[in-house]
Amino acid sequence: MTEEPPVDGNGATGPIDKVADLGRDIGAYIRQQRNTAKISLRQLSKLAGVSNPYLSQIERGVRKPSAEILQQIAKGLRISAEALYVQAGILDLPAGGPVPDAIRADAELSERQKQVLLDVYESFRRQNSQNSQSAAEQAETENEPELKE
Repeated sequence: MTEEPPVDGNGATGPIDKVADLGRDIGAYIRQQRNTAKISLRQLSKLAGVSNPYLSQIERGVRKPSAEILQQIAKGLRISAEALYVQAGILDLPAGGPVPDAIRADAELSERQKQVLLDVYESFRRQNSQNSQSAAEQAETENEPELKE
């Protein structure tokens, strides 16, 4: 009697299968973005500077692209390279919220502009958090009863 290898919720049986799933997932995501942008495979391959057959293999999940290739594809699709990195499992999903999500989704901003805006926004949030924490600590010490000897 042979034992079946354990299968996770996605049908993957181990680390190799999980890597293969990531390749299919990123390929499907790239195809979806390309179709949304109404760009043909050939047009994207020219825009990204990647060969047509290689791009086709990526979309079908046969090949798993490097971070550099993902960056080129993102540029061709005019989307965030970060979005492709997250999709490919290279980066963790960034902390979201309506403001960061809106900044990342804005097609009018360059990647550099988006990053600067996100950095400024996060610095304001950290500063406000520290200020409110200091104010709460100060109020707490003012409300403590004084000990008399």
